[in-house]
Amino acid sequence: MTALMGKQDLAWADGLRRRHYPPDRNRIGAHITLFHHLPPQALDEIKSAVVTLTAIMPKPEAMLSGLIHLGNGVAYRLHAPELLDLRMELADRFAGLLVAQDQQTPRLHITVQNKVNPGEAQLLFEQLSGEFEPRPFTIRGIGLHYYADGLWQDIGAWSFRGR
Repeated sequence: MTALMGKQDLAWADGLRRRHYPPDRNRIGAHITLFHHLPPQALDEIKSAVVTLTAIMPKPEAMLSGLIHLGNGVAYRLHAPELLDLRMELADRFAGLLVAQDQQTPRLHITVQNKVNPGEAQLLFEQLSGEFEPRPFTIRGIGLHYYADGLWQDIGAWSFRGR
């Protein structure tokens, strides 16, 4: 499950990812992971929860708040308390079904570089940190995807529609 970015923010993040992610490993676009693995047997229940919550929830406020050095890559930190609350509500609903990684409170982020040597990651971190200014960021909805052989197949996307 991912948070879907607004059109302009997605174009910006995808551009950075194409520029800095090793091409042979960049098999999916820029994304904001909410859950890494949800059980396929619960898909109907998961979709129902997402449909219900996106129908009543307005677009959450979000800010790019800084950079994260990943050791072998770089990501932008996303400050989005309402999105995190939604994610935690879903985590509570599906508590017995979550893998260990999804039982933790996530650090919302957008990875623009990964799987490079630490020196290369440090250089990009310094470059992007020198240019960085916090700014609003658009989250437009929630997406569900199947993971198959390193690629994603879309299940569906739901926009936030609440007022």
